[in-house]
Amino acid sequence: MPQLALYTFGVLKSPLADPAPLTHEFYDIGEAVYREIGGHPGYLAHAVAAEGDRGSHFEADWGAWGEFAVPAWYDKGRTAETTALATTLSLWTGLRPAFDAVYTGLHREALNRRHDWFERTGYPAHVFWWVCDDVTPVWQDGVSRLEHLHAHGPAPHAFTFQHSFAPDGTPAGAEGVGPKSERVR
Repeated sequence: MPQLALYTFGVLKSPLADPAPLTHEFYDIGEAVYREIGGHPGYLAHAVAAEGDRGSHFEADWGAWGEFAVPAWYDKGRTAETTALATTLSLWTGLRPAFDAVYTGLHREALNRRHDWFERTGYPAHVFWWVCDDVTPVWQDGVSRLEHLHAHGPAPHAFTFQHSFAPDGTPAGAEGVGPKSERVR
């Protein structure tokens, strides 16, 4: 049974090591969101660094999730002191469970505050693609698919909630899936 891979990427307004209250708030909310999403029906797994150090994405050991990578447009720091990004790589049973987890509960609350923490870049913030059930996607997969989505728009290779595809590559009905303002009509 195919699984749905989800890669998210955002550029933060300040480095993860910034001692400002907004940075601490982002961490506190993020930790609670991960706990809640981890118990959500349809959630399978997400990339976790072996050592879990804040801000050390580039030096961390991500195990089966591969070497850490970021989109070409990320132009901020790459050290624990200067990294200014938030990213996830996860696996789901399908689009509906991922949507329900992203647009409800604590994650929905965090999305409502995203402009407090993230820059508006003009690039997509998430991308989906299907993988075989025995495949663990790697960071570079997410990066290349997000860049493909930005350059070419949604396709079976790289798609969004709003313009999704079934595992066989046929367009999936988007009715009722995706933020109301972005649903396909």
